[in-house]
Amino acid sequence: MVAGFRGRKIAVFGDLMLDRYIKGSVKRISPEAPVPVVRVTSESAVCGGSANVAVNLSTLGAVPVLVSVAGRDAAASELSSLLTAAGVSPDFLVRDSAFRTIEKTRVIAEHQQVVRFDREHPALLGHAARKAALAALETALKSGCQALILSDYGKGLLEPATIKAAMALAAKRGVPVFVDPKVEHFQVYRGAACITPNTMEAFGGMRLTVRDGQEAAEQLGREIMRKLALRSLLITQGEHGMTLFTRKGASAETHHIPTRAREVYDVTGAGDTVISTLALTWAAGAAPEEAALAANFAAGIVVGKLGTASVTVEELLESAKSWLKTA
Repeated sequence: MVAGFRGRKIAVFGDLMLDRYIKGSVKRISPEAPVPVVRVTSESAVCGGSANVAVNLSTLGAVPVLVSVAGRDAAASELSSLLTAAGVSPDFLVRDSAFRTIEKTRVIAEHQQVVRFDREHPALLGHAARKAALAALETALKSGCQALILSDYGKGLLEPATIKAAMALAAKRGVPVFVDPKVEHFQVYRGAACITPNTMEAFGGMRLTVRDGQEAAEQLGREIMRKLALRSLLITQGEHGMTLFTRKGASAETHHIPTRAREVYDVTGAGDTVISTLALTWAAGAAPEEAALAANFAAGIVVGKLGTASVTVEELLESAKSWLKTA
């Protein structure tokens, strides 16, 4: 299955950002306020949002085509360099001088996130930038992409009209669409090949109160499948694993996949890993059940890493071998 990953072209359309990490240790509480004093030992930056989805695809051997909007600022230049270093071309990024490239900075001490602060002004993303991004996406899809991932972080690019236009462009070329969804746009993803909400997003997207238990999750999933006319649905459930719903005629079949995480250090970017692995495995010819299983393996690996991270083919194969030994 993973042999089909290499060279496969996947389009990624959505909100990108620069993730910064300030790491250190805490030995005392500040005399100025009841907060920890972090002695900084290192600082780093990695690709976040849709850029992290693209990096995940590249790490697995695919050829990601990242389409998004960035500002004309230092953060955009740094992000472009990081993408290039990770094997992701920045050529399809639309630059907008009125837009500030999104930055998320996390302060981490003793493997614990202390605080996060964001620099963003999504309201400044204008119609012209979205139009240019859609034109870039159309060009990307014409280049032979075999799947489209919508990475919706609700940061301004993927508004309802843009989502519909992107899905129409994909449908025109017979390209399946995979969505890492935002609650506010849930109803707009109608007809997608698969969407991957977590439990909270699934209930929130349907405007329902969250209910615990596998039976409640399965009832919800069948309703989402019906209402959004999806080919499949993957609800991620944290320590409870994932539940896949696939269309069989007028009904939906359910497949529950137990978690593969050994020890959870950080869930940052786990959704990016799930959607990238799922879409790539599907595009490589796997059945939805096999693609979901691969995504579950990948999620179990990435949550064991600190910070925004990706998964290699070797790690994925090792996790699969471990599962086969215990299955």
